[in-house]
Amino acid sequence: MLYAAVEVTWAAAGITVRWKEHSSYTPAVQLLLAALALLAGGACLASTRTLARTGRVVVATALVTALPVFVVGSTGLPIYFVTIATLSGVESATGLAQVLLNTAGAALLLLVGLSYRRRLRGDCPRCGRPHAGAVDGPLAYPGASRAPRRTRVAVYLLMCGLLPWAGAKSIWTLGGDALGVSGDDWQRTMSVGASGPSKAAASAGIEVTVLAAMVGIFLLLGLLYVWGQVFPWWTLFLSGRRVPRLLPLIPAWLTGIPLTVYGVFLIVMAPLVAVGVLPGIKPSPPFTTSSGITWMVEFGGLAFAGLGIGLVVAARSYAARTHPVCASATATMGPE
Repeated sequence: MLYAAVEVTWAAAGITVRWKEHSSYTPAVQLLLAALALLAGGACLASTRTLARTGRVVVATALVTALPVFVVGSTGLPIYFVTIATLSGVESATGLAQVLLNTAGAALLLLVGLSYRRRLRGDCPRCGRPHAGAVDGPLAYPGASRAPRRTRVAVYLLMCGLLPWAGAKSIWTLGGDALGVSGDDWQRTMSVGASGPSKAAASAGIEVTVLAAMVGIFLLLGLLYVWGQVFPWWTLFLSGRRVPRLLPLIPAWLTGIPLTVYGVFLIVMAPLVAVGVLPGIKPSPPFTTSSGITWMVEFGGLAFAGLGIGLVVAARSYAARTHPVCASATATMGPE
């Protein structure tokens, strides 16, 4: 209801809401999103009731239809995160608000969908295990463990997608030439409007978006290993305490899913541009050739999709390894 109210207000007042740099939502699209939000809200309320087959199909269809729309609308979240973290300023306050609304909607719909699926299977909507009794009793948490070897290998391979993108940016930051772009041109272009932290990182040979990717890698490693479940010694007074499972999971899901969608889009787009199916990308400074910027788009797709899919895979493993169950379920089923 809040989402719908905001969209209707923006549409009625003619407020510009950025979708991307040179595109904005039209009032018709905003009203359509408001209607979809109300439909999704009604489905969420209905998901807690006992429904006939037709009602279950309607609820499931509404959730499945609305969730991808909100996920796509949240794809700008990582970009806003980088601009805010580097103190580069927010290009569009309403655009940021729209992304945050879409992100919250996607997260809540995902949780509702998961709970609804469990309820349809006859499982506890909270812990996912079949058991009798209340669903609001104490929870039993499993012991800390690292991700299976297969998961770790998959995530490491996905992380390799960052190398071409990070390598090119690091070369430019260090003054070298790559993809037809000289280090001097890159530094001159990037220095325009750059914040103090961005300039400080560049002076140390670190491109700020590469630094942001390193934060993502840190999160990935925490999802894979035990220190992401129990605070390690270097966290001082938190050492030895259990890490709240949503602390790494929320940023992993909210960052991983938009990065995956955006990265896959770039991976598909770049080859289509290269073979002429899509119009060529007009080079803009510091790029001097269409081929150079097309290669960088592909590198960006590999980086974003690799990091995004890696976060999703690692978060899925982390969620399974740390998933608590109702104490009544463990008492009923016994130790596994």
